[in-house]
Amino acid sequence: MQSLHARYPFLGASRDAVEQADVDLAAVVREGGAPVDRGVERVERALVAGSVAPQTRWGTRAELLSYPVARVLVSLLDVPGAVEKYARAEATQAYERFTDDFDEDAQLKSTAEDTLGLDALLADFDLAGDVEPTGDGRFSVAVGAYLRLAAPLGDDWRLATRALHDGRVDVRRRELYDLLREAVRRRVADGLPLSVPEPIAGALSGEVERLRESLSAVESTRDVDTFAPESFPPCVQALAERGRNGELGDTGRFALLSFLASTGAPFEQVAALLGVRDLDAADDLRYQYERLAGDGAQFAPPSCETMQANDDCHDPDDLCASIGHPLAYYEKRLAGDVPADD
Repeated sequence: MQSLHARYPFLGASRDAVEQADVDLAAVVREGGAPVDRGVERVERALVAGSVAPQTRWGTRAELLSYPVARVLVSLLDVPGAVEKYARAEATQAYERFTDDFDEDAQLKSTAEDTLGLDALLADFDLAGDVEPTGDGRFSVAVGAYLRLAAPLGDDWRLATRALHDGRVDVRRRELYDLLREAVRRRVADGLPLSVPEPIAGALSGEVERLRESLSAVESTRDVDTFAPESFPPCVQALAERGRNGELGDTGRFALLSFLASTGAPFEQVAALLGVRDLDAADDLRYQYERLAGDGAQFAPPSCETMQANDDCHDPDDLCASIGHPLAYYEKRLAGDVPADD
């Protein structure tokens, strides 16, 4: 097992590494320990924070084996939208890693064992013959592969908006990376939810219950379908200010965008709030926001407890002391229970 396998557990080579190590998943879950603990963290963070990034350092074996454990856990949860949320979080983590790996400077700073090359990723997804570099940071993608991967990505990806020559579609480098992120999402979601044998389900019953308890407060929140920045809770207003200043961390970015998605605001309003002037240059922001707001798989914003744990709770006022979720605060403001200028 190599660190590359742990960083990209969905790859064919990673799956082969597990098989060659003759790992028995039933034995792994019975024994518990780091692979199961990391699997629980993987699912919980995916569903609550939209990320599977580890919060502590795990060994290569634990990180790699946590992936099949997480797939089992998300299958057992039976929470609406869980599979889609989990797959999107895994794809987002993979995107962040492979875009770094594909960067020449990053490759110079890493070992071959750690990094993934573009050619290797294309080959793993059987896309090597479908993607060709055309120079100046652009690529041509076979129209069949393009349509398959671009279909869920929105109107900007419709074939009618693209240059089509000899059955191939012209894309920029970052657009190719977006298509590869979708390829990862599709692979992660493939086959989920799994049919889990009873011995494995029984061994993980405690972990599944723990996950359900941690998700219960989040799942109870509801969309408010109103965009009124003057009534946002102090933490959201502070995060928006940090966003305008380019100072948002990963957890703050998720908390802010998931809250804004709950208001039903179109991306253009969100971009204006964050001071984004060039919408064409905000592809990553648009992607994350529209994924968080997507039909059938919306991510609820983190609770106040989670915001505090992530150091994203800022400038709490008197009302904050009586509520447990930023949306609950917002609803009270909108209802006029507390004056907006209180």
